[in-house]
Amino acid sequence: METNNIANEATFSPSLLNADALLVHWQGHRRLTRKTIEAFPEEHFYTFSIGGMRTFAQLSMEIIGLSAPGIRGIAFGDWTFGEPALDHSTPAPPTKQEVLNLWDLVTEYIETLWPQISADRFHETEAAFGMYPNTILNTLLYLIDNEIHHRAQGYVYLRALGVEPPAFWER
Repeated sequence: METNNIANEATFSPSLLNADALLVHWQGHRRLTRKTIEAFPEEHFYTFSIGGMRTFAQLSMEIIGLSAPGIRGIAFGDWTFGEPALDHSTPAPPTKQEVLNLWDLVTEYIETLWPQISADRFHETEAAFGMYPNTILNTLLYLIDNEIHHRAQGYVYLRALGVEPPAFWER
């Protein structure tokens, strides 16, 4: 019996998925995660967790803190974001609306930087955040997967709180 191994390296044909389609895909996930943040009751956003997992405020801030320096790193190789200072450990501001404001800031930043990314850049290998060597494309896919994972945790929290989460297909 033959065994076929799937390579870790993702390759995409321009006819299958181009950079514009990838941006639309990512921003669709970002819109859905934003709806999930909006659906979260303010009184539980900073406190509710299950089984020792982080709160949805903390999970949301991780996504923000990876996406802002992440898009900068993807575009220019500079894996920082300075104003406001955002990284994976940035604490949540005191209100859910302020988290949403940061979310929107990062979304606009992604839209601004995306056209500056050359097609060749996606195939370059670089240590994201100075620690994780991979192709830029695979780093971007990780950012998207990480967001989906944490949004799913938010869905579990919402259901446990008796709140219907947004329809996952409405991106």
